[in-house]
Amino acid sequence: MTVLALTHARFQITELFRIPIAVFGSAFWPAASMLAFVVPFVRHEPAYATYATASMITFAVMNTNLFQYGVGVAEDRAQAWDPYVRTLPAGTAPRFAGRILAGLLMMAISLAPVVLIAALFTEAAVTPLGFLAAVLTCVAVSIPFILMGLSIGYALPQKAALVVAQVLFLPLAFGGGLLTPPGAAPGFVEDLAPYLPTGGAVRLMWAAVGDFPFDTASILALAAWTALFAALAIWSYRRDEGRRFG
Repeated sequence: MTVLALTHARFQITELFRIPIAVFGSAFWPAASMLAFVVPFVRHEPAYATYATASMITFAVMNTNLFQYGVGVAEDRAQAWDPYVRTLPAGTAPRFAGRILAGLLMMAISLAPVVLIAALFTEAAVTPLGFLAAVLTCVAVSIPFILMGLSIGYALPQKAALVVAQVLFLPLAFGGGLLTPPGAAPGFVEDLAPYLPTGGAVRLMWAAVGDFPFDTASILALAAWTALFAALAIWSYRRDEGRRFG
């Protein structure tokens, strides 16, 4: 299982790095957003810079996983290689594990410029324990977005998956409060954000890096979204399998 998962991961990573612009693109938008919306406004305010960096990290997590899995899976399904791999006796678990490992690497690549910009150009600060908490939280909050991407990728053809990912991207970022400091979003966003997956994820990140209180309602909402996306991902995969191999 482990060897097969690593083999699938190596294949996915090799395929990704054959198109360097795709790797560059996954890191560009979070870094550009950091330079455009964080550095000019809050670089001299440690607390706000730290929260803003956590927001941009959440932004990068959503961006990478939504497109990596949503569009990437749909593209794979359009290739002749995909039906063959899915008929192999190893089963789906190693392939899923390998895809997730490759996605985590892409997520790390997307996050690295954000952290570097925060360290060099802002006064954002976090304790070693807070940094460890942020890393673990980052991995945890990536799960619902991985599952969301898988749901889109297995449910829709390539062109439709790209459109849906693009349509969901900005409303989820704005509605979840990723583009404003804590408590500074418009009133309707502040009311809605805790119940969106992005809002729940960023509140966990804020709590990991600063003194932001844990929001029980948003954590429960995030858990509910995770369960929903898991069910949708399983349904989408089985539906696709039934249509193509039934």
